[in-house]
Amino acid sequence: MILFQCDYNEGCHPRVMEKLLETNPEQTVGYGEDEHCARAAGLIRKACGDDTLAVHFLVGGTQTNTTVIAAALRSHQGVIAAQTGHINVHETGAIEASGHKVLALAHRDGKISASQVAELCEMHLHDASFEHTVQPKMVYISNPTEYGTIYTRKELEALHEVCRSYGLYLFLDGARLGYGLAAADNELDLPFLARCCDVFYIGGTKVGALFGEAVVISNDELKKDFRYHIKQRGGMLAKGRLLGVQFEALFEDGLYLEISRHADRLADQLREAFKQAGFPMLVESRTNQIFPVMPDAVLEELGRDYGFSYQERVDETHSAVRFCTSWATKEENTDRLIADLKRLAQAV
Repeated sequence: MILFQCDYNEGCHPRVMEKLLETNPEQTVGYGEDEHCARAAGLIRKACGDDTLAVHFLVGGTQTNTTVIAAALRSHQGVIAAQTGHINVHETGAIEASGHKVLALAHRDGKISASQVAELCEMHLHDASFEHTVQPKMVYISNPTEYGTIYTRKELEALHEVCRSYGLYLFLDGARLGYGLAAADNELDLPFLARCCDVFYIGGTKVGALFGEAVVISNDELKKDFRYHIKQRGGMLAKGRLLGVQFEALFEDGLYLEISRHADRLADQLREAFKQAGFPMLVESRTNQIFPVMPDAVLEELGRDYGFSYQERVDETHSAVRFCTSWATKEENTDRLIADLKRLAQAV
């Protein structure tokens, strides 16, 4: 069975493992106050072009989302997100459990727009009973989104401006950020994100690390006491250097983008192969997530040899599914899948 279910089926990139083994005998202080975390944070600040940024390392995406949102919002405030946003559908109510409502908006291929945010804020402000409803205070977006799509510079600038107008924080979930930055049609880079977002994070778990996410905070209001929030929510890893070491390896010589480009290149090959076989895309994207629409009978046969994720029902006989490539995807496995797609297309 060859797995294309997600982008963390494998462990970590060999250079990350080598760095962990190399530093394993070292003695360092705990809780992320070691020299490896400091150096990794410096490498990330350099990549972002801003030495005033606060950088913190947490273990996983849900923990990171919950910690950032809980740290930023007061008890009467909520976070705006797409209906498909990870915090709305795939985190078991973690945000609500921390006392904050997710204000979900309709999406277009996983994205929300500045005009939608403005409309929601205006409705709140002009509601005669506005104090009886949750106050919008943060906008949460993912890049890439749950559909593998990415925001343009114009779209992100517009969200930045509307957030400034209404006093909202802009928070970008970058669990798969590398695959977005490496995509052929990408317009964003880390310095731009640091300017546009109050806080974002650089995903390691899905992009070459064993585990770990790097939170990058540009807004001074959110920098204050953030480590208290990390500790209170169980995110302050005693052996915090394990996070720093991994991000050192990912950022010291461009490895992060190098391995992301590998995943996107193979995803593009698969995407084209699906189309050539007559299987259209549910959503068009150039990142590592692929969403073909296929006959259920073909999916049943394909599922004997390949692991993939169910996405949604399209009609009585067709479903959309998700295939993911990653930093570790082997070219021989994508070649085998492409050959099988050609064979299955001829049999349909």
